Amino acid sequence: MTRSELIAILADRFPQLAARDSDYAVKTILDSMLSALASGQRVEIRGFGSFSLSRRAPRVGRNPKSGEQVLVPEKWVPHFKAGKELRERVDQAAQSS
Repeated sequence: MTRSELIAILADRFPQLAARDSDYAVKTILDSMLSALASGQRVEIRGFGSFSLSRRAPRVGRNPKSGEQVLVPEKWVPHFKAGKELRERVDQAAQSS
């Protein structure tokens, strides 16, 4: 599902909201999550899952074109862990298919 599909579903499910209001709501939620992660906080949505940051240590990589060694610096990457309810619902849907 893309962001625009999510906005369209919200607009259909809640007809009292204009499409631009759905767009604003989705944008606000995603921006808040991004700001929290960027500041090092953890984001938890009960029943869905949690987003946190994982550190990738610096390492020595190789340039595939030349074969030369390259130092890859450390970086922080977002990590998602599915919640129990999400795992169970996905499992049920997969078993019924």
